[in-house]
Amino acid sequence: MIIKSYELKKFDYKKIKNFLFYGNNLAQINQIIDEKIKPYYLNKVFNYEESEILKNEKDFFDRILSHSFFDNEKLLIIYRTTDKLYDTAKEILKREIKDLTIVFVSENLEKKSKIRNLFEKNKKTVCAAFYPDDQKTLTFFINDFFKKYKISVSQEIVNTIIQRGNADRYNIKKELSKIENLTVSRDKINSDDILKLINTYEKNNISELVDFCLAKKENKINLILNENNFTNEDTILIIRTFLNKVKRLIKIKDHIKNSKNIDVAISTFKPTIFWKDKEIIKEQISRWPDKKIETLLEIINDNELLIKKNFENSIKILTNFIFYTVKV
Repeated sequence: MIIKSYELKKFDYKKIKNFLFYGNNLAQINQIIDEKIKPYYLNKVFNYEESEILKNEKDFFDRILSHSFFDNEKLLIIYRTTDKLYDTAKEILKREIKDLTIVFVSENLEKKSKIRNLFEKNKKTVCAAFYPDDQKTLTFFINDFFKKYKISVSQEIVNTIIQRGNADRYNIKKELSKIENLTVSRDKINSDDILKLINTYEKNNISELVDFCLAKKENKINLILNENNFTNEDTILIIRTFLNKVKRLIKIKDHIKNSKNIDVAISTFKPTIFWKDKEIIKEQISRWPDKKIETLLEIINDNELLIKKNFENSIKILTNFIFYTVKV
C-alpha cells in the first residue's frame, strides 16, 4: 500500500514487516529508519547492499530462514535496491517470515518499476516516496525540532540553519544535534546561543573546501586541509556536502539550458543562491561538462559507501577522492 512520507511519523510500525522507501531524499529515509523503526530492534540491525545479495542469493535466504538467526526479532535494511531484487522481494513477501522486518531502500523508481508496483499493490507492505527537500519542508523539519525543546526562534535563524547545512537534511540534523547537546547543560537557550553554535569556522571551511574542489583550486584546497584537523566523523559531512553541491550543480546546468543565459539561470534558481556564491558556481560550471559531472555523482556515491564500510580509513579515502576530483 502507498503511504505518504509525512504520514510515517504517526505510523504503527509493528503492524507491517516489509517496507520500500524510495526517492532522492536519503537523509529523510534514514531519519525515519533511525527514529521510527530501529528503536524496536536495538542492536539487532543488519545492513545489506543489493549487490551483496545478488552475488549469493542462496546464502542470503539460508541465513534469513535459519532458526538461529531469529533468536529475537531482527531488522534488515537493504540499500541501493533496484528491480534486480524483484524476484527476491517477491519470494520474501510470499514466505511471510516471522520475527523479520525488512526495509528496502532505493533511489528514485519509475512508475513502471516492478518492485515499486509489488509494494504499492500489496496491502501487507508499505511503499513510500521521499522527494528532495525544499525550503518549506526543511523549515517544518527545523521548527518541529525547536517545538520539541520549547525553544522560540525567528525565521532568520531557521534560514541560517538551512544555509549552513547547505539545504541538506543530513547536514542540518548535525547542526541541530549541537543545539540538542546544549539543552542538556542549559535550562534556557536564546538566539545568540544558537547563532554561536551554527556559525562555526570549521563548518564554513567544509563548505569552502567542497566549493574550491569543484572549482579545481588546488592551492586553496591544500590551505584548508593544512589548517584544519578533520576527523573521521567529519568525512561523512564532507562527502554529503559534495553530494548536495554536485546535485545542485547538475540542476543549475539544466536550468541554464532552459534560460539560455548563465546569469539569469543562477539569479532565478530555487532555492536562492546567495550572491557571494555566484562567482564560484560559474567557475564550477565551466570546469564540469555534463558527462563528467554525472560521472562524478556516481563516484561520490561510491566513495560514501566506501567511507562507511572503512570508517577507520575514511580520512585517507576522502583525501584521495578530493585530489582525484581536482585532477580529473
